Amino acid sequence: MTTPLETTRPPRITPAQRRARLAHRQLLAARARVGSPEEAATAVVGLHATDPATVFLAAAARLTSPDIASVERALYEDVTLARIRCMRRTMFVLPARLAPVAHSATAKNTHSHRADAVQRLRDAAGWDETRYAAAERDILAVLTARGAASAAELVAELPALRAQITLFPGKSYESRQRVCAPILGALAADGHIRRSRPAGSWTSAQFRWAPSTPLPEVPAQEAKAALARHYLAAYGPVTADDLKWWTGWSLTETRKALADTGAEAVALDEGTGYLLPEDAERSPESEPEPWAALLPSLDPTAMGWRHRDWYLDPDHVPALFDRNGNIGPTVWWNGRIIGAWAQLPDGHINHRLLTDPGRQARTAIESEIHRLTEFLGTTRITPCYRTPLERQLAA
Repeated sequence: MTTPLETTRPPRITPAQRRARLAHRQLLAARARVGSPEEAATAVVGLHATDPATVFLAAAARLTSPDIASVERALYEDVTLARIRCMRRTMFVLPARLAPVAHSATAKNTHSHRADAVQRLRDAAGWDETRYAAAERDILAVLTARGAASAAELVAELPALRAQITLFPGKSYESRQRVCAPILGALAADGHIRRSRPAGSWTSAQFRWAPSTPLPEVPAQEAKAALARHYLAAYGPVTADDLKWWTGWSLTETRKALADTGAEAVALDEGTGYLLPEDAERSPESEPEPWAALLPSLDPTAMGWRHRDWYLDPDHVPALFDRNGNIGPTVWWNGRIIGAWAQLPDGHINHRLLTDPGRQARTAIESEIHRLTEFLGTTRITPCYRTPLERQLAA
């Protein structure tokens, strides 16, 4: 007989059930892959975009027939994918329809970009608000006339933007940049311009800039609830700490957004987790066929949770992450990270497994290596953030 205490206990979701859900929801099992980069980005809410190559590699891992052209078309022609700074002040590529929600939900973390840029140029170059505003108008005028331009092309037309300033003088991380850099960053954060096709290949971070229309405002609490709902649909069950870390919100904001989704509590190894009501009522995800995946550095699945022990051995963290918590390229088997990979100068994919997963896994991993090698072709990639094991494998 069920006791009253037992009826109040939240249902338990096991790590194995979470890994099965991850395979389906994150489009990593072979049969879960989709046909378009928009679908791939939607499945994980957004693709990390600090490293331009990650956008393409993360999409490719989830596409049935990955190709560069479809991602470029979505980013630069159809503009069905939007590259914006949002969660944790980090660059993401999101479905364009979701961009206003993500921007408004994280606006507290981005609204000060213009003020920061004005202060930076005041301190470093003696600019005042009038001069800054004039530079903004000049940049927008050139971009409107040209359609798109790189920073170098803007500087050629606007010589006043060529001057260099020193950032963080006297610090170990002191650096120099042109005065146009903070202005462009602030204009992009406010939605007046967007990153268009890069000057180089798809791995380049030297973007051209194009005029844009600022994203429509969504009421902040409505946006937070919507973003939390998208995150829970893709990553749930999650803890409040997972959502807080992923968004960059305060604990109070996180709890309010969770409440607004109507999320229901479940028991996880880490403590209390949350699922959307419709997911809590569903049967657990069926175990997928055995699957392997090679994911890029900063992949949204690898970076999707604050608590990762259910898919990552804590002993492997030092080899796979840099000092700032950025993960490198990873090898997955049935929902667990079991190794790392890197590309050699000759194009060969070198990899190392940190545990022996057996013959079936090794065969599946070799198949994924072949798939990735074909996708990359003659392109050579080096992650923006180098991790200890990736450096060893690439040497």
